[in-house]
Amino acid sequence: MSADDPLIRTENLTKYYSTESGFLDRLLGEDKDVKAVDGVDIEIKEGETLGLVGESGCGKSSLGRTLLQLEDVTAGSAYYRDGDKEIDLAQLSNSEMREYRKDLQFIFQNPFASLNPRLTIADIIGEPLDVHGLASGDERQERIEELLETVGLQASHAGRYPHEFSGGQRQRIGIARALAVDPDFIVCDEPVSALDVSVQAQILNLLMDLQEELGLSYLFIAHDLSVVEHIADRIAVMYLGEIVEVGTPEEVFTEPHHPYTEALLSAIPEPDPLWESDRVLLKGTVPSPMDPPSGCKFHTRCPRVIPPEGMDIGQEEFRSIMDLRVRIADREVGIEYAWEQVEERNPGANRADLREEFITELREHELDTEPDGVHRRRVDEAIEFLADEDYEAAGDLLREHYESVCETREPTLGDGENPKSCHLFDVDETGEIPDTEGDAHDGAVGADD
Repeated sequence: MSADDPLIRTENLTKYYSTESGFLDRLLGEDKDVKAVDGVDIEIKEGETLGLVGESGCGKSSLGRTLLQLEDVTAGSAYYRDGDKEIDLAQLSNSEMREYRKDLQFIFQNPFASLNPRLTIADIIGEPLDVHGLASGDERQERIEELLETVGLQASHAGRYPHEFSGGQRQRIGIARALAVDPDFIVCDEPVSALDVSVQAQILNLLMDLQEELGLSYLFIAHDLSVVEHIADRIAVMYLGEIVEVGTPEEVFTEPHHPYTEALLSAIPEPDPLWESDRVLLKGTVPSPMDPPSGCKFHTRCPRVIPPEGMDIGQEEFRSIMDLRVRIADREVGIEYAWEQVEERNPGANRADLREEFITELREHELDTEPDGVHRRRVDEAIEFLADEDYEAAGDLLREHYESVCETREPTLGDGENPKSCHLFDVDETGEIPDTEGDAHDGAVGADD
């Protein structure tokens, strides 16, 4: 293998957690898998930092833990380049993996929970040395003191306990522990998220200095894009267990392609009291990883979801109808609320006589944008079904006319310098990227009446 080959790479790395909790769950078939990591491919070269970002619960930490076999792999492979050979860590037994722990280390998120309060700092840092038989006696003590000074602490701190240190100092101790075995690769699992802003920069600069001095490679996990911009050579954006975009900080920050990346970037505050935000607000909540949406997993919240081919409809109007469809499917439409409002204005009236007013009330309550023409007639017809609590007929009607390619076909991440998993950037049969500015999409399915 050449030096240009990645130090770390994964192929279809998958981690599912079973919710099965007992005999009754198995008997009733109620157990489901939480799809924390769902077929991830990443590469990290020697001396490189790959930043991994996304909302809480998207699977970032699970990916890091599964990569280092702190969690059992459900499927796929995690490769580590050891000299001229590539080792699939997922195929190693616990005893075989132990040898590679010296090369692959982990820095945990919470410095207050990751250090044993009953051990001195010398014992905490010295434990990896003992486990792997790397040093003992005076050599062990010298190595501990050297590591403390390397991370910006004093050698005299070795005899103290974790409670005697601040959060930033505790994280430095965690870094020293990871460095004790002289690793090649470290997973940094949100190492600054629990720290004050004033301390975060110090820890980031320390990690960057150590990387330059020791030739380390990092997978740096964070939910704050501004933090990752400071340290990463490349950034991978993760959503619901999948990587949706990869690029350099310049590519991701200057010209983000995936709508989810755009939304994350828009949430970064600017230190300017006169700054007017162009915030991209994502409606709804992150879907359950036990039952993720079909097609593109982001389509239930995407502000740029693709209408059917040839449909004359604006994005805001289409997104509003899509949101109604989602609420109908989840049985979360405010039918009773709408009836209460209508009947309060018309005490004693028969519901049959109030259906038109009910349609108007529910339409105004459930849609952000008032549809026009054929779209209004279809929505009103669906609401007619809802008046009879026929969710299935209402959902089928809207699905027939407003089903998007985003929910019927799963996008692929692709190759190249800045791959993105989004149908807006699919290449059509002519080899050209379709126009992303219009309301329709060349690759979409279905048609308007």
